[in-house]
Amino acid sequence: MPELVALALPGGPGFVAELRRAWDEGHAVLPIDLRLPPAARDAVLAMAAPRWVVDEGGERHERPASRPVGDGDALVVATSGTTGSPKGVVLTHAAVGASARATSSRLGVARTHDRWLACLPLAHVGGLSVVTRALVTDTPLTVLAGFDAEAVMAEARRGATLVSLVATALARIDASLFRTIVLGGSRPPVPRPANTVATYGMTETGSGVVYEGLAIDGVEIRIDGGGEVWLRGPMLLRCYRDGIDPKDADGWLPTGDLGEWRAGGRLHVLGRRGDLVITGGENVWPEAVEAVLARHPAVAEVAVVGTPDAEWGQLVTAVVVPADPAVPPTLDSLRTLAKEHLPAFAAPRSVRFVDALPRTNLGKVKRAEL
Repeated sequence: MPELVALALPGGPGFVAELRRAWDEGHAVLPIDLRLPPAARDAVLAMAAPRWVVDEGGERHERPASRPVGDGDALVVATSGTTGSPKGVVLTHAAVGASARATSSRLGVARTHDRWLACLPLAHVGGLSVVTRALVTDTPLTVLAGFDAEAVMAEARRGATLVSLVATALARIDASLFRTIVLGGSRPPVPRPANTVATYGMTETGSGVVYEGLAIDGVEIRIDGGGEVWLRGPMLLRCYRDGIDPKDADGWLPTGDLGEWRAGGRLHVLGRRGDLVITGGENVWPEAVEAVLARHPAVAEVAVVGTPDAEWGQLVTAVVVPADPAVPPTLDSLRTLAKEHLPAFAAPRSVRFVDALPRTNLGKVKRAEL
């Protein structure tokens, strides 16, 4: 009977070897984020109910109250938890293979000339999919224990041509060292290097499935009457670990993101439905405002949220990490900048200063914590 094997291992050859071992035995793999505090790690294990946990020495420890996986299941990946408690996304070997082949085709990967570098957390699909993509397509692969700018650039100089990064990591390296950099996790920077490819996807899609606004092979996109983005394709999850399948009867997955079509039939994702700020009856998307406010020289980082207000319903509020805490930007200067590029109603009406923005391991802002 196929079982679930949890890998409590850092990134590196040992992780890849244990992944191969589990697959060869017909089991599925649950990567564990070693940075989680013990209580959070225990919660993931309780949710996923693996049969074994592999420690850093390669020893398997059996756990009570485990649950088997289905025939053909390859991975169980915990979601990032930005929209609630993490769920276990079940991906089959067929889905993993479809994702690997479609993304490799879109990126023009040649196993005779290319080498993947994995440096993002392997407990998240953005990092894990680099490993599985390389294994499925037999493309050379190097796996680091985590992101370190000097180590990443050193691997590029040794021949790594492809890497998956988030925006915060991209800013710390010489991007020109790689042939292609796949960007995911959060809004890409503007401007950005020409050799970067912005992707859209989620744990439930097994990796990015929309590259620069266009679906990869086998993927379909539709936007419903309420503006929500729906996706369909062979790389989508089979179900969650609790058995619930979020897809409809025709295989379409509601993403919870709102989007619109732009020039060239490209998808533009506006943001999570719950992130929308409605102020005075006007809709304001945080990411559009953030992109403008980030240009302010006194702003190091910024997130935009709605705060309750009796008159306006919600106030557009800028949560700012100042470039220099001694000289933070004024609200008037932020409003002036915003109104140069956006409708006046999108300009922030309040500002709050913080030392850092709460983010997931892949760089997404945890708006619920602001």
